[in-house]
Amino acid sequence: MRLRLAVFAAFASALAATAVMAQSDIITQREALMKEFGRVTRPVGGMLRGGTPFDLAAVQSALDIYAKNAKALVPLFPEGSGGGETEALPSIWQKKAEFDGLLDKFAADATAARAAITDEASFKAVFPGVIRTCGTCHDSFRKKS
Repeated sequence: MRLRLAVFAAFASALAATAVMAQSDIITQREALMKEFGRVTRPVGGMLRGGTPFDLAAVQSALDIYAKNAKALVPLFPEGSGGGETEALPSIWQKKAEFDGLLDKFAADATAARAAITDEASFKAVFPGVIRTCGTCHDSFRKKS
């Protein structure tokens, strides 16, 4: 009987450790995608403010990353993956459909902007609408730093 209990306890511990590692991996993955958003947005933001010369290829690359990462993020916020040292607010899981909808909108807006932006004038007209969704998501679903 003791052997069975010991085996069961070892199995339960291994299962719990696996769940913690899997959750940690999900958090690491989504943080990497979010950091990539920031990395590609900085130079494009400089273009929008006029401090950096316009570069269509960099804008298109940023929009491609927005669309790809926004789609990849949706499954990386499963129920129970909050907490820890993340900036994710509990409202993500309380309003999951709204959160997922914003990610879907961000991907769709980035894809549409990729086709619409052909020069600096169209960039300055279209791009602010794309990043407005970032602000909406940050306001509702990210801890203020």
